[in-house]
Amino acid sequence: MSDPQQGLSANTGDWPKALFYTALIFSIFQIITAAFHPVSTQVLRATHIGFLLLVVFLSYPARGKSQPWQPLAWLLGLAGMATAAYQWYFEADLIQRSGELTDADMVIGITLIVLVFEAARRVMGWALPIICGIFLAYGLLGQYLPGDLMHRGYGFDQIINQLAFGTEGLYGTPTYVSATYIFLFILFGSFLEQAGMIRLFTDFAMGLFGHKLGGPAKVAVVSSALMGTITGSGVANVVTTGQFTIPLMKRFGYRSAFAGGVEATSSMGSQIMPPIMGAVAFIMAETINVPFIEIAKAALIPALLYFCSVFWMVHLEAKRANLCGLPKDQCPDPWAAIKERWYLLIPLFILVYLLFSGRTPLFSGMVGLALTSIVILGSAIVLRLSSMAMRIAFWIALGVLCAGFFQLGIGVVFGVIALLVAICWFIKGGKETLTICLHALVEGARHAVPVGIACALVGVIIGIVSLTGIASTFASYILAVGQDNLFLSLVLTMITCLVLGMGIPTIPNYIITSSIAAPALLDLGVPLIVSHMFVFYFGIMADLTPPVALACFAAAPIAKESGLKISLWAIRIAIAGFVIPFMAVYDPALMLQGDSLLATGFVVLKATVGIGIWGVIFTGYLLQKLYWWERVIGFLAGASLILATPLSDEIGFGLALLFIVQHSWRARKLKHLAEQG
Repeated sequence: MSDPQQGLSANTGDWPKALFYTALIFSIFQIITAAFHPVSTQVLRATHIGFLLLVVFLSYPARGKSQPWQPLAWLLGLAGMATAAYQWYFEADLIQRSGELTDADMVIGITLIVLVFEAARRVMGWALPIICGIFLAYGLLGQYLPGDLMHRGYGFDQIINQLAFGTEGLYGTPTYVSATYIFLFILFGSFLEQAGMIRLFTDFAMGLFGHKLGGPAKVAVVSSALMGTITGSGVANVVTTGQFTIPLMKRFGYRSAFAGGVEATSSMGSQIMPPIMGAVAFIMAETINVPFIEIAKAALIPALLYFCSVFWMVHLEAKRANLCGLPKDQCPDPWAAIKERWYLLIPLFILVYLLFSGRTPLFSGMVGLALTSIVILGSAIVLRLSSMAMRIAFWIALGVLCAGFFQLGIGVVFGVIALLVAICWFIKGGKETLTICLHALVEGARHAVPVGIACALVGVIIGIVSLTGIASTFASYILAVGQDNLFLSLVLTMITCLVLGMGIPTIPNYIITSSIAAPALLDLGVPLIVSHMFVFYFGIMADLTPPVALACFAAAPIAKESGLKISLWAIRIAIAGFVIPFMAVYDPALMLQGDSLLATGFVVLKATVGIGIWGVIFTGYLLQKLYWWERVIGFLAGASLILATPLSDEIGFGLALLFIVQHSWRARKLKHLAEQG
């Protein structure tokens, strides 16, 4: 293994056989349980965590960079699987004696908690285990604390029961979502990646924008936004699309730090980009019990504003430095790229249609994954057919067979896939396609590990918060501040999200802040979805803010620049991400939570003008380089439009008009003088 922070970073083809087949069985188990539901939800959650522990201990060393010592790796991994087997075998007994633990229950419970903590430390470092450890200590010792923080005290067995055997601890909602929706969508993205979706998106973006002013950076923004529709992981996006876009930007004159900042900002934004978004969106839908489509609707306008803002910043920087694009003859034809790989878009469109027609994410993900594998296998067979008529007939026949799904269930689809696998086994080039599918299954398990382990460990926080009621104490502090000043409450919540995000990924950050801070915002009159989106947004922004800035440090080795410098640029480029959540709280119409489309239209206009002007301020250039006093006027204009006081809109639009008119006049005058000179 090349890096202790990326224990699964080696190419799947180079993995030890035991690890490869463990990951493969893990993915197959997840697909079967999603399709046929052969086990109860508790057993599903337990087995999901069991597999995660086995994969982690087989691949991540306790310390250093070498491979883990195999005897200990197998001992710990199989101990993790044993906790799942115990939950499965004694399921009925555990339900009957709920809350009254035997000695064996205690041993299994303690083993599970210790193993999850250790697995999370190996995968993500110390930050998240320490935070969860503080909550665990609070559950055990909180009765000795002074004042409002004191609770009534809980026995050791009560804590173990809450964390290791109920559905409010390690087996809580995040683990359920990880074991169902998230795993399926990760697999879906993995299959599309293996089939060449990254190449399709990159070629399409290159063809459309590569030859424009600042083209390479615009390609980075567009390709990252598109990739986000299938990966939903910001840091993974930086590493995949960044390998191509960052060197390209540098080659055409962008500063290294700016190039890294553009990629990091665009990639993190992919988590808020409908239709699929990141894993947090599914956890949010489950947590607040609303259909996924409502989350996607609320995220749509802010996501478009975010990416338009990044695109605008890139354009202004290109104008300032006079950075041209690629020669047009060096850019691929975007429509030729789609013509070549159009079939990869079919599963994506059908998945989006199912999600937005009200189907559950589990159903949509299962159908999307099945269709993707059918399209990949089917296209390998079609290439062997000589005439166009035969190819069309093949796809029609395949469509008719798959239509049986609506009458006879998912078994028909599995039958079709089995038939295609059998055909691929015997035709020329078919075995290579089967290998792609095999590696896609293993890649899916690889990408699911950090997400799943994070979801399991934050169950400690959920369990302790629900047992002790500490969330209401924290909420009361925010409420006490917010009674006088909502803005101050929002700033406190934002700081909490950014501080927590220093060491932990977006998913646990969202789960912690949504269980502690979001209820307080709700009590202050902020709509439910808006309050959760507020903490979600700043959980994402935490990956761009120093000192940790995970996405920026992921871009650093590719850009050959320090992560801190990239982070400082990323904050400027992502200014919309810091502004939009505040605007949405003061005017929920921005997240389509208002009464009318007219209200939404007005707030979008306000946001566009405000963010656009702030983009100019932070770049320092529009038609000419800005004077300091122009920056002051522009800053005040943007700030007035973001605020929601009665007079601020009029002042903001007035200052914006003044800023644009005088700057345009000054630029024209300078140009005229230059022409005369």
